[in-house]
Amino acid sequence: MNEYAVIAEGLEKRYGDKRALDGFDLEVRRGTVHGLLGPNGAGKTTAVRALATLLRFDAGRAEVAGVDVARDARGVRRRIGLAGQYAAVDETLTGRQNLEMFGRLFHLGGRRAKLRAQELLERFDLVDAAEKGAGKYSGGMRRRLDLASSMILAPDVLFLDEPTTGLDPRSRGEVWDAVRALVAGGTTVLLTTQYLEEADRLASRVTVIDQGRAIADDTPDGLKDRVGGDRIEVVAAEAADLPAVAKTVARVSVAEPEVDELERRVHAQVEDRVAALTEVARTLQDEGIAVEDIGLRRPSLDDVFMRLTGHRTEETAETEEKGAAA
Repeated sequence: MNEYAVIAEGLEKRYGDKRALDGFDLEVRRGTVHGLLGPNGAGKTTAVRALATLLRFDAGRAEVAGVDVARDARGVRRRIGLAGQYAAVDETLTGRQNLEMFGRLFHLGGRRAKLRAQELLERFDLVDAAEKGAGKYSGGMRRRLDLASSMILAPDVLFLDEPTTGLDPRSRGEVWDAVRALVAGGTTVLLTTQYLEEADRLASRVTVIDQGRAIADDTPDGLKDRVGGDRIEVVAAEAADLPAVAKTVARVSVAEPEVDELERRVHAQVEDRVAALTEVARTLQDEGIAVEDIGLRRPSLDDVFMRLTGHRTEETAETEEKGAAA
């Protein structure tokens, strides 16, 4: 059995003069969550739709669950599930009725559809709400019901296209728990998301896509290491002390410290994080230099995204715009 549940090699998709996919490559290991990150228009959704047989690619090859996508689209569909950005449930039906309806649509028959609905209600912690109308569900519950409906045929591979868009933090956490449970049961998940925290929490590996091409593929920690390792940050109480702080930080850093005069902040990459923090804190105290804050931090996936694509994610940009408006 191939160790990869999803393979894409040189996928191309054109819309007139625009290349939505331009030689896109991807490998997703079985039984994992693989994150697909990219800015708006990078090709994330196009890639998922091509792999899920919802559109034909113009060139390249792809294989999902061991089946060639171009040659046997029907065989691929029997082995996959797909959940889009918005929950596709009937709000006039109860949770149980929704799942039984999907079971019948997949030709399970009445008895098997009822049994499968009960199994999924239990798996997604929806038993207590099974007889309530889906219109009365919270956002997180509706999303879990949507995930359950995509699992009617227990797919080998589940495509999740920005599954927590618009959800509050609690609901997002509920969906994350449901995804983890799916993977523990053997399902492979390809997750597109604009939430860096989501990819960091769920994905064992992340592919960054921009302008239709994969520009990086690694574990979240591996991607962060490309930006640089641990960094020490010191915020001086007085702007006049910045040169002295920078000199102190330079003794323990592996590169020239960066100084932000506006925020009175000095930061630099270090190798031995604990020893560096201890030495800088002791030296500043001995020299009588007051600081407002001192600490260590690792690069975030947003730092990686910024370095690779030249701009931040939609999530970060939106947060910054709201802060500026306030």
